[in-house]
Amino acid sequence: MTALRPQFWTLPLDRLNPAEWEALCDGCGKCCLNKLEYEDTGELEFTSVGCRLLDCETCQCMSYENRRDFVPECVQLTPKSIAEIAYWMPKTCAYRLRHYGQPLPEWHYLISGSRETVHEVGQSVRGRVVSELDVPEDDWDQYIIEEP
Repeated sequence: MTALRPQFWTLPLDRLNPAEWEALCDGCGKCCLNKLEYEDTGELEFTSVGCRLLDCETCQCMSYENRRDFVPECVQLTPKSIAEIAYWMPKTCAYRLRHYGQPLPEWHYLISGSRETVHEVGQSVRGRVVSELDVPEDDWDQYIIEEP
């Protein structure tokens, strides 16, 4: 495994090694919320319905390495794809922030030193979402929320 460089998160995304790229995730779980995108307007709305693989308490994927086997539509975020995907990533997402040249927030674990900070300050989906396994897709519009 490649070592993490000091303050690697301040580098441009295309200069991160694979381990640094993965380590940039704050563990909020927001990107795993199902979104509704309206083709006629391009409007995007978040729902409080999490992907079937999202552990709604830990905010982690229950099968990260194999997620695309179970959820083929799961987006694989990469330094090359971020430009196309950034618009629907949560505004607090470290990948989105760094793509736009912005710093990480103080609650990000790389700044705060604790992976719990994202939950303590209410920036994660912990305890606020339901699994898509419990909600029919036709009902997702009843779960529209402001971006968490």
